[in-house]
Amino acid sequence: MADKRDYYEVLGISKNATEAETKKAFKRKAMKFHPDRNADNPEAEEKFKEAKEAYDILSDAQKRAAYDQFGHAGVNPGAGMGGTGGASFSDVFGDVFGDIFGGEGGGQRVYRGADLRYNLELDLEEAVGGTTVSIRIPTHVSCDGCGGTGAKKGTSPTTCSTCGGHGQVRMQQGFFSLQQTCPRCHGNGKMIDNPCTQCRGQGQVEKHKTLSVKVPSGVDTGDRIRLSGEGEGGQNGGPSGDLYVHMNVRPHTIFTREGNDLFCEVPISFVTAGLGGELEVPTLAGRVKLKVPAETQSGKMFRLRGKGVKSPRGGGTGDLLCKVDVETPVQLTKKQKELLEELGKSMEKDSVHHSPRASSWLDGVKKFFEDMKS
Repeated sequence: MADKRDYYEVLGISKNATEAETKKAFKRKAMKFHPDRNADNPEAEEKFKEAKEAYDILSDAQKRAAYDQFGHAGVNPGAGMGGTGGASFSDVFGDVFGDIFGGEGGGQRVYRGADLRYNLELDLEEAVGGTTVSIRIPTHVSCDGCGGTGAKKGTSPTTCSTCGGHGQVRMQQGFFSLQQTCPRCHGNGKMIDNPCTQCRGQGQVEKHKTLSVKVPSGVDTGDRIRLSGEGEGGQNGGPSGDLYVHMNVRPHTIFTREGNDLFCEVPISFVTAGLGGELEVPTLAGRVKLKVPAETQSGKMFRLRGKGVKSPRGGGTGDLLCKVDVETPVQLTKKQKELLEELGKSMEKDSVHHSPRASSWLDGVKKFFEDMKS
C-alpha cells in the first residue's frame, strides 16, 4: 500500500472536511478527469478511478474512521477492499454518476455505452484529397417498446428487495464493512418481473445505422476520427459511447507514402540516361514534366516540391520524390547489338573517363587481390 496516495490529498480536502465538502470535491475531480473530456490524456481514467476510490472511503463514516486510524491498511487489507479493485470503468462510471444521469431508487446504476471501432478502407487519392463516405454500423440502441427499461409496456421494473434499490449490499466482517454488488439484481437496483418482448428485458435492441463521415485531406493509416455519441447506447439513461473510425490506406500501384512525401520509381531508357531528355511523370494532381540531365545514373532522386501530401494537422505540403531506374535494353536486333558493340569498343581506350565508377571499383578489386598475396 506504500504506493497509494493519501486519500485526502487525492481529493484536495482537509481531514476535517464535511460530508458535503467531500462530495463536492469528488465531483469536481471526477468531472475534471472524465475520459470524454480528456481524449488525448491516457492517465485520465486512472486519476478518475483514484478519485472514486478515495471518495468511497472518505464518504463512509466507518471506513473513514478506520482510514484515519490505520491508513490504507485499515481499509484495504485484501484485494480491492474498499477501493475500485478490478472493477471495469463502466462500473465506476455508473456508480459515480448515477445521481447525475437520473438513476432511480436512490442507487440504480447507469452505464455509459461502449465505444465502437470501424475500420475504413481508403484509396490513396481519397486519403490525400479528402472525401465523404457513408458507413453502416451495427449498434445497440434503447428499445422503443419499453423505452429502455426492459419491462413490458404498461409495467415498470420493481425495486430490488435485497438491496433496496441501491444496487449494492453491505456486509459486516468484524470491524470492517464491505460493500458488494447485489447478487440478485446484479447492481441494477431494479428487478423486471415482466420482460419486454422486443428486447427480452435487456432494454436495448440491435440495429444498423448509416452515418456520413467527412474524411479530411491528408489522413494516413493509423489516423482516426471520433464521432461523439455514435457508439453503443447507454443503459438506464446513461450516455452513449463514441464511434472511432480508423483509417487504413490501401497500397497504391505507383506511389508510396512516407509522412507527407510521396515516392515513385521512374524507369528511363539507356539513351535518355546518357543523352538526357524530358519525361512526363504522374502526380496525384495530374502530369508534370521532369527534365532528366545527360549522364544521369540509375538511382538518381529528383524532388518535385509541393507535389506530395498536405497534412491535416497543418503545416506545408510534402514533396514528390522520383527515383530514376535506368533500364537495360532487351530483345535487341542484330543491328542494335552491333551498334552497342561498336560503342563499347569506342569507350574501351578511355574507360576511366567514360565509366569512372566501374574503373574505381576495378582498381579496388585489383588492390584487394594484391593485398591477399602480400
